[in-house]
Amino acid sequence: MNASFLDRCRALLGGAWVLDSEADMAPYLRDWRGRFTGRALAVLRPGSVEEVAGLVRLCAEARVPIVPQGGNTGLVLGSVPDGQGSAVVLSLARLNQIRVIDALNRTMTVDAGCILQQVQEAAAAQDCLFPLSLAAEGSCTIGGNLSTNAGGTAVLRYGNARELCLGLEVVTAQGEIWHGLRGLRKDNTGYDLRDLFIGAEGTLGIITGAVLKLYPKPKASITALVALPSPTQAQRLLALMQDRCGASLTGFELMSAYCLALVAKHFPSLPRPFSEPHEQYVLLELSSTESAQHAVGLLEDAVGAAVNEGIATDAAVASTVAQSQGLWQLREHIPLAQAADGKNIKHDISLPVSSIAAFIEHTEPLLQQAFPGCQLVCFGHLGDGNLHFNVAPPPGVANEAFLLHQEAVNRVVHDAVHAFCGSISAEHGIGALKRDELARYKSPVELGMMRAIKAALDPLGIMNPGKILG
Repeated sequence: MNASFLDRCRALLGGAWVLDSEADMAPYLRDWRGRFTGRALAVLRPGSVEEVAGLVRLCAEARVPIVPQGGNTGLVLGSVPDGQGSAVVLSLARLNQIRVIDALNRTMTVDAGCILQQVQEAAAAQDCLFPLSLAAEGSCTIGGNLSTNAGGTAVLRYGNARELCLGLEVVTAQGEIWHGLRGLRKDNTGYDLRDLFIGAEGTLGIITGAVLKLYPKPKASITALVALPSPTQAQRLLALMQDRCGASLTGFELMSAYCLALVAKHFPSLPRPFSEPHEQYVLLELSSTESAQHAVGLLEDAVGAAVNEGIATDAAVASTVAQSQGLWQLREHIPLAQAADGKNIKHDISLPVSSIAAFIEHTEPLLQQAFPGCQLVCFGHLGDGNLHFNVAPPPGVANEAFLLHQEAVNRVVHDAVHAFCGSISAEHGIGALKRDELARYKSPVELGMMRAIKAALDPLGIMNPGKILG
């Protein structure tokens, strides 16, 4: 059957776009963090929406599972197949065209395989802004961003990927094409099908195109690094900045002293704005559609007030684009510094902003009690309540030995998240990695509704099986 099925795929796509040798498939089977390698029947690389639909029909007829894949930058094993070797990986990489830009409607219609950076640059060429921004923007795709409802550094001002999308084109599990590429900001005509597929990680259908929101390009963006004594003071700083700066506040990133110490250790050429270390840091950014002078005035007044009120202990305000980029590099190099330092147990969590300081103060002692000497790498998007709460081994403990405690570490962290009414996945998704954790913390009512939706839209169970729901 496999040979016959693959022959039909080759007849549809052409032999060059059906990969079935181990060497050719290898890049599509290994997860981004390099911790898991799956197996596949083949990797299929369609070049059009119609070819995607045709492949899905072939898979449905043959009962072959499908793993949709964009840039394969996910962190929860959502875009790679399992170890059975019965699924095909359906890569959207060849669907990579900017279809149309409507500057007056401030929308851009794109293929799902477009690289995020490509979309940002196309918007900038029209003097517009597409504000989704994250570390993998040079390799992640719009389809993947939407399938995981990606967040990034500008959620505080512009929202998650869901808020940046007006319409979708989707190939259903039956191989039909839903033409939902509508650039409407108001459309109250029944169930919002768009929102079903965003964040569904390819388990309900395959996103092949999207209408994205564009925004006026800011006249200026000003960045500052603020030193603080505690996460509680970081929360106070956020409130002050929001009161004084309103929608101009576009970024608010929390970083612990240990995070910047890791960056300094592995990337010594990056700037060190302060001569002495501080317990916590916030990287904040203001954007203005008026002028650089307006943004600088807002930022300096607000940061000055924070220092005068005892909220902040020191601050470094970037006066040039290069200085601003240097400050952002400190934040962006934290994951790279973690990887260079060794393996750690990652958590992508969200909490009510008002609970973040209390959560950290509650959870860190529990981790130290259970795993004495463990290192907490805590950073993230404080402005929207998203923390990357990662736990590294104590000094002298081998990485692999510490990773054996992953389930126990997860239990401490995720139980605390649940107690504080948070979520165990803020922007990375569930995939296969957190599937059992989701079942632990979601209510039976929620799980029942999710399974009903899955059964209705994918009755054969061929769309990214084993992801999100068991």
